[in-house]
Amino acid sequence: MNAERQARAVWTVIAEPGDLVAGELVSWVGGDRALRWVRSVRAGRTDWSLLVDESGLTLSPQVRRGLVTRAQTWAQRLEAASAALDVAVAMGVDVVVPGDPHWPAGLDDLATAAPHALWLRGSLGPPPVTTAGSVALVGSRSCTAYGERTATELADALAARGAVVVSGGAYGIDAAVHRGALSSGVTWAVVAGGPDRDYPAGHRRLFRQVVDDGGALLGEAPPGAVPARHRFLQRNRLIAALTAGTVVVEAAWRSGALSTANHAAGLLRPVGAVPGPVTSPASAGCHRLMREGAAVCVTDADEVVELIGLADVRVGDQRAVATTPADGLDTVARAVHQALSARTTRTPAELVERTGGSLSAVRASLGRLDLAGLVVRDGEGWRAVAIGAAPGAQRHSAGAAQH
Repeated sequence: MNAERQARAVWTVIAEPGDLVAGELVSWVGGDRALRWVRSVRAGRTDWSLLVDESGLTLSPQVRRGLVTRAQTWAQRLEAASAALDVAVAMGVDVVVPGDPHWPAGLDDLATAAPHALWLRGSLGPPPVTTAGSVALVGSRSCTAYGERTATELADALAARGAVVVSGGAYGIDAAVHRGALSSGVTWAVVAGGPDRDYPAGHRRLFRQVVDDGGALLGEAPPGAVPARHRFLQRNRLIAALTAGTVVVEAAWRSGALSTANHAAGLLRPVGAVPGPVTSPASAGCHRLMREGAAVCVTDADEVVELIGLADVRVGDQRAVATTPADGLDTVARAVHQALSARTTRTPAELVERTGGSLSAVRASLGRLDLAGLVVRDGEGWRAVAIGAAPGAQRHSAGAAQH
């Protein structure tokens, strides 16, 4: 490990994620020189010559005093750095730094808030690693069955198109996203603690599958680091920067997923939100984003691709893909169609209970399905049109039953 690489690895230990002062210092003179300066402060012989840039610019006395105070804090963690590096070697955790072929270029858009290095288990894929073919799908830990199903379907469809699907590795929507993506492709879990720690512990098997299937667990916290609360919030800026755009699948009014959307908007990356039942508090955050103009409404993978402009994703041979009558339906209409039976009549109220959608959304979906010839009205309820049956025959039969 060369001096600059090792120094940046050390900086992930001695400076907290998002430390803008440390970021400014490292971007100014490089990780190695900045670290040598911190060590000189610790030794009581502050070497200011290390902090003179190529133009000869020097720091004012006031700035110097502030930096010394910060350096004393950083220096207290230097001993922990060697332990973190030992853990990395023992656990097979890799470090990636700016300038490496595998460094995700999108992180550079964070400027001085960019991580000094990334720690990871697994693979980021062949270089160069860009944001163009990746998408973030995020949401609340406390999700509904509707949100979980939607997250899984979106992730599966996007991964099938060749996109790298990125989320935060937490319970709820994040877990549904990773599982959905693993069905068809690759996913990255951006963690708040060290990538050697399986947090939450209940995701140990899921994380192993992420790595084994060609994806990665990654983050800026070093091996052994505890996923503290403030690190989760800082983690969100990485999810936004790593991807071409962010979609909030389901989020309550104060969900942490909204911070990821805000970071994406700040980076001028497109933001999408999936609508939910208007009566559901679990979707209040998504509705808020759309109402305030911070996000565009998206309902399926095609709309996500259109919004974000995902590049270099696979386009399958359409002749080889089996089509179904439900192809092209939005998420709610597909759920309603799946809840219907060709033999049993179900009322809109029963469909609300089965799908978790609102009554108005279910009725609107039934109208679209009716126009598409996929359902038929039967008294006060609805039935699905049997595959292969002529819609006209179904309608005639239903009309005869009513008379």
